[in-house]
Amino acid sequence: MTPGAHRVLDAASRLFYERGIHAVGVDLIAAEAGVTKKTLYDRFGSKEQIVVEYLAARDERWREYLARRLEGVTGTVPRVCAVFDASRDWMTEHGAKGCSMVNAHAEISDPAHPAYAVISAQKRWMLALFTDLVGEPDTARALMLLHEGALVAHGLRIFPDAITRAREEAAGLLAGRVTSG
Repeated sequence: MTPGAHRVLDAASRLFYERGIHAVGVDLIAAEAGVTKKTLYDRFGSKEQIVVEYLAARDERWREYLARRLEGVTGTVPRVCAVFDASRDWMTEHGAKGCSMVNAHAEISDPAHPAYAVISAQKRWMLALFTDLVGEPDTARALMLLHEGALVAHGLRIFPDAITRAREEAAGLLAGRVTSG
């Protein structure tokens, strides 16, 4: 990727997360990135493709971040709790507006939009992760619901420390089903 393309993606990523995808036009992205619209279109082809690359890059960073957080953590309950802890810390480090995938889905609900596949794949990956961690699909779905609800409540600032509260609920759910070791 060229330096200009990196600047476009960096600017778009910041703007999409802060303001919303539909609220940000290519003129603003180009201006913030210090490139012409022609350069933007030469590198990405369309705003839709910039959205796809923004979401894919954020998902990749999240997966790498989570993998590092799970390294060395053993036991079902500690590993599940580590996912919630990682989400809380990610939100602190990377933006308090909630989950970028959930936010994007609020604007892009058409399965034909190319970014929809990125959004749904990320959420399927999270469900698969919970399923791998607990080995039981129904419990994994319950954990996913707790996790996603916590991300939304955090982003909306419904009540303080929603992710930690969801972590506690997840640990309680698992307490009667698995051992911590």
